[in-house]
Amino acid sequence: MIVLLVPCVVIGEAFAGLEEGRDALQNGDFATALIELLPLADHGSAEAQVLLGEMYLSGRGTAQNDQQALEWFRKAAAQGYAPAQNYLGNVYVDDARVPQDDKLAAEWFRKAAEQGFAPAQHNLGNMYLNGRGVPQNDVQAIAWYRKAAMQGYEPAEHNLGFSYFNGRGVPQDDRLAVEWYRKAAAQGFATSQNNLGVMYQSGRGGLPQDDQQAATWYRKAAEQGIADAQLNLGNLYFHGLGVPRDDVLAYMLFNLAAASGDKTAASRRASIAPNLSSKQIEQANELTKTWKPGAPLPTQGEATSK
Repeated sequence: MIVLLVPCVVIGEAFAGLEEGRDALQNGDFATALIELLPLADHGSAEAQVLLGEMYLSGRGTAQNDQQALEWFRKAAAQGYAPAQNYLGNVYVDDARVPQDDKLAAEWFRKAAEQGFAPAQHNLGNMYLNGRGVPQNDVQAIAWYRKAAMQGYEPAEHNLGFSYFNGRGVPQDDRLAVEWYRKAAAQGFATSQNNLGVMYQSGRGGLPQDDQQAATWYRKAAEQGIADAQLNLGNLYFHGLGVPRDDVLAYMLFNLAAASGDKTAASRRASIAPNLSSKQIEQANELTKTWKPGAPLPTQGEATSK
């Protein structure tokens, strides 16, 4: 009985430490996370090894150290742990971390993808789409995107929608583009939200032309900091399409998009400036300064004429 009970106690403690380490990470208590996770990682917990690797990679709770992160990811990957294999693929794709090796990245993505790990399936699809580490092959890209999308992985759902929209690797089909955009948008994937807005504004994919719906989806994406959506929503406010005309909000939204490097937004901002008084421009600039990504955008400025 004693022999049987000992491993049960050890396993219970290990799981408790892992859960406590995860909770500490989520709460920003990195010192506690390190204390909880390091012994588990040393004793072979693949998940603890990955969590430690993430800490070293980002420099949270410890000095930033790419090589140490790689060592922990390798230990977990050697156990067949798919998230670690996917991490290694990402590291080898990024030439800022280690000497870039697309072939090695694709190999690690494939190991995880073949276990059904959706992020790795999506990443392997990207490798095929761009011909990195594998021969360029749109059909293979779509096959891997579809595997990940069928698991509800939003980036893959978006990429399937984009592929149908452009007819790349699949026959061009606006209706299927809308279907996949909607799946990803419903989960909060900002780029799909913007693209769904585009489909509503243009009345494509079996959707009615609907500026109000377009504005709704643009706003969701714009509030996540997507410059294209900020530009698109700004255009609706300037023209009064689907929303009341509001030059102040249009100027603010063009400000936001231009700050991300969008040259079209900068040009639009300059073109509408003559429609605003100095007070309105001041207000728009103040709204720009106080807004942060993730916060609701204002729905009304002050007067919209000089």
